[in-house]
Amino acid sequence: MGYTDAVKNAMLELTDESGGSQAITHVSLHTDDPGTTGADEVTGGSYERVAVTWGAASGGVKSNTNQLQFQVPSGTTVTHVGGWSASSGGTFRGGGALSAPQQFATSGTYTIAAGDLDQTI
Repeated sequence: MGYTDAVKNAMLELTDESGGSQAITHVSLHTDDPGTTGADEVTGGSYERVAVTWGAASGGVKSNTNQLQFQVPSGTTVTHVGGWSASSGGTFRGGGALSAPQQFATSGTYTIAAGDLDQTI
């Protein structure tokens, strides 16, 4: 059974910063598929999760409204992003693959522009 866009939008609204216990408030980077636990999160250097804000869901899609910038340590290949309920610890809410992996031979910055990170149901 498929859901209408109105139902999808209502479900997606539960994942923003005002959505309470199901909120995705921070985004992470991963070196492999995080699965259902948030495994393989980038570590080291100045890396940390980045706070995210979400626009209103429309057409069954919800996108970030702020630019996300991550500091990535050298020798890291970033392949996935993840969503969390907190800046550290917290509950992993889900993740997905990047359109293409990005390698960092030296430390650098990985940027996700506003509007480029989508949640869908």
